[in-house]
Amino acid sequence: MRTVAGTPSLGAVQHPGTDLRALGWDPAWESLASSYGDDCRPGRVARVDRGLCTVITEDGVARVTWGSDVLEGVAADPQASPCTGDWALIREWPDGRATVEALLPRRTAIVRAEASGTSTGQVLAANVGVVAIVVALHPEPNLGRLERMLALAWESGAQPLVLLTKADLVAEAELIADDVEAAAPGVDVICCSTVTGEGIDLVRERLAGTATMVMLGISGHGKSSLTNALLGADALTVRAIRSDGKGRHTSVRRELIVMPAGGAVIDTPGLRGVGLQEGGDGMASTFPDITRFASECRFSDCLHDAEPGCAVQAAIAEGALAVRRLDSWRKLQREVAWMASRSDSRLRAEQRKKWKRITMANRHSGRGAR
Repeated sequence: MRTVAGTPSLGAVQHPGTDLRALGWDPAWESLASSYGDDCRPGRVARVDRGLCTVITEDGVARVTWGSDVLEGVAADPQASPCTGDWALIREWPDGRATVEALLPRRTAIVRAEASGTSTGQVLAANVGVVAIVVALHPEPNLGRLERMLALAWESGAQPLVLLTKADLVAEAELIADDVEAAAPGVDVICCSTVTGEGIDLVRERLAGTATMVMLGISGHGKSSLTNALLGADALTVRAIRSDGKGRHTSVRRELIVMPAGGAVIDTPGLRGVGLQEGGDGMASTFPDITRFASECRFSDCLHDAEPGCAVQAAIAEGALAVRRLDSWRKLQREVAWMASRSDSRLRAEQRKKWKRITMANRHSGRGAR
């Protein structure tokens, strides 16, 4: 579903106080916060830097450290670490310190597999309503990479959106957008340009009210330029793309930026790789065509290769499904299966360690009794 159109760092948008309702604070969040007591105030995490958080509160922007409960939670689960977009409860201490005492449960979370290949995941952003996958029209988009990011976006629970930038650099933007649209069923695709202003108002409409949009994509495809255009100010540094078409890293951290009319944008560093942590709903939403054809196969365990009665292969033969799309689906399915096996191995190892600790404790207890 393509829409066709006819445009800060935190310091650039700081205020003495911020109405948290403009960032999505609502009665449901307030009810959750009240269960933690009255000695903390809410705020939204705008940036995280090695154990420190920049948090937007109604009293202004606070720079805070992590409380003991948060540190304990992170030790048990790295995904419990404060992340840009989180709603946090802040406590001020008599000595002037401020700490994040708790994070409210996330409504959505973009989680990618760690680059190291471990079974734990990295939360890129939390509590976003729209995941904008930013892809430059020049050089021509990599559809396999796009499908990978769409699976990540769908799995988060938020609504994906594809933004095709640098429309002023190509003459056949609409033709390329048609190919992108075919690879993104059920997702709106917007061609835009920060040079001509094309599509910027359409993107801004997605932030109407109190929505939060995160920008995802590889370096040099225009995330920071697009954020500046939405903000109406040059708050983020931008750099030109290299002559070989590869991007240059501009953003170095994930940062939530408040929009003048309400809502927020989370700008992110370029993603060199996107590993899928899970693939259930995300894969089904990214490849609804393959899911539909597969349901018509004669055998429920069909591999969609040379089995008799394979509806997927029949769709390819009839031109209803591209071979490239099936190859992409298979590649991501293999990756998800591998990550699931890694996760199962980790859980088994944790259980073994747990029972070893219990056994050792019982032995020591028994010796003490004698």
